[in-house]
Amino acid sequence: MVDLIIRNARIVDGSGAASYNADVAIENGVITQIGSLATVEAKETIDASGKVLAPGFIDIHTHSDTSLLVDSRAQSHMQQGVTTEVLGQCGGSMVPRNVAMAEASKAMQQRMNPKAEPFMGTTTAEYIAELEQRGISPNAIFITGQGNARQMVMNFEDGPANTEQLEQMKAIIRQSMQEGSFGISTGLIYTPSVYAEVDEITELAKVAAEYKGIYFTHIRGENDTVVEAVAEALEIGRRAKIPVQISHLKAMGKHMWGTSKTILKMIDDAHAEGIDVAFDQYPYTAAACGLDAVLPPWASIGGKAKMVERLQNPEERARMFVDVTAENGTGEWISIYKGVGWENIMITGYSPDLTLEGKMIAEIAKEWNMDPWDVCCELLIRNKGERVSIVYFAMGEEDLERIMVHPLQMVGSDTGAVGGEPGPGKPHPRAFGSFASILGKFVREKKLLTLEEAVRKMSSAQANRMGLSDRGLIRSGYKADLVLFDPETIGGPADYLNPRQYAVGVEGVWVNGVLTIWQGEHTGAKAGQVLRPQNVNLD
Repeated sequence: MVDLIIRNARIVDGSGAASYNADVAIENGVITQIGSLATVEAKETIDASGKVLAPGFIDIHTHSDTSLLVDSRAQSHMQQGVTTEVLGQCGGSMVPRNVAMAEASKAMQQRMNPKAEPFMGTTTAEYIAELEQRGISPNAIFITGQGNARQMVMNFEDGPANTEQLEQMKAIIRQSMQEGSFGISTGLIYTPSVYAEVDEITELAKVAAEYKGIYFTHIRGENDTVVEAVAEALEIGRRAKIPVQISHLKAMGKHMWGTSKTILKMIDDAHAEGIDVAFDQYPYTAAACGLDAVLPPWASIGGKAKMVERLQNPEERARMFVDVTAENGTGEWISIYKGVGWENIMITGYSPDLTLEGKMIAEIAKEWNMDPWDVCCELLIRNKGERVSIVYFAMGEEDLERIMVHPLQMVGSDTGAVGGEPGPGKPHPRAFGSFASILGKFVREKKLLTLEEAVRKMSSAQANRMGLSDRGLIRSGYKADLVLFDPETIGGPADYLNPRQYAVGVEGVWVNGVLTIWQGEHTGAKAGQVLRPQNVNLD
């Protein structure tokens, strides 16, 4: 007798092949049989008539490092069918870190959940052990932030690392890889990652490559410099002999719309050359980050307090304004402001004044009778340099769709999983709808993708990328990470003003064979595992 049989389901198996109708049997967290199982007995049976059964979705680009510690349910992602979270993106992971960095993260953890005990460990091994001890609902995969290693060695110092500093960073990356990381990530518009040059990043990537790791990169600019930034990512992959995963591929700013044709051709050419390159994307035309990303990198040298000091200095503030608004920025850097404008930058998280959330900077400027640039500066000053969350409307729909249908694209939300209950801030709706919106808007309504191809881009594409040989497909012997949904109703109702809305149309989600979501309710299960790299000697 098996544990569970899901009967009469339309199986979309994750491979991209045509769907078919069958029953699926699960025992001890593993898929054991697929077919007509009318004579097989089960402890529990679910009739899935009219529903699609697919592999659990793998979110290849998340920022759930902290949120899994403070709320292990990962609701905004799991309610869409996500069963595995890839952490540590954009150059910033929870660990490795020093004691000062750990202290700095304590306040955020307490703010997110005052009842949870803050995690104060400093190593990858400690973080993985903490997740396992607390228990998590989805599976998790750890990626090491290059920015962490640089901050540990050089803090927020500009300029290239010297030989000794580089060796220290390499040792940090090596230890993290040995403790269970799948690769490294960079966030090359964020401090301190932005201060690293190509040679430095390549040397760190070579360390990850020794352990069959992957290089994930938020490239060094997604507007005017996107072509050069993609070229840099490909060059690092070429020199370090490491697979390259370009994060949330896009072309930002109205003046750059259409550039997706160029960067996709670059990726295709590199792939033909033998560079193992792929990319991820979320299905929205607005991006999200902290407001300080508007400022030139030199403004943050020395850290948050120094940034606030410079903003309060009239001469340095004026110099920043020139760099932010100049046609060519600093020459090496161009602000995300370009091609967007203050009328398209929305405040989504501002703890000193929650009434500002959901308002554009241009709108606040009118209310305050102040220039929009000064509003930008004052928001950062009044929040003492802490994160002011924004979304900014920067991408074109044609580029979005062109990137989405490319065979090397896979889906990633670029968010931390959060709860749907009322709370401070307005998270980007991609946290609640990236996967469900594709299945609703782009598969059912626009017919841009077939259901089978969309599911492949959410499951086996990521599993193959991460080297997971027993997940991402509905196959006998594979782990029972599964999502059951109604293809006629699935969708993501979350929007920018009311983002905390769970996906609709998802019937059930199983993680390692354990029912975790059922008809919109979380069961409380914590069956997720912290996955380790497969076929890699970590000694």
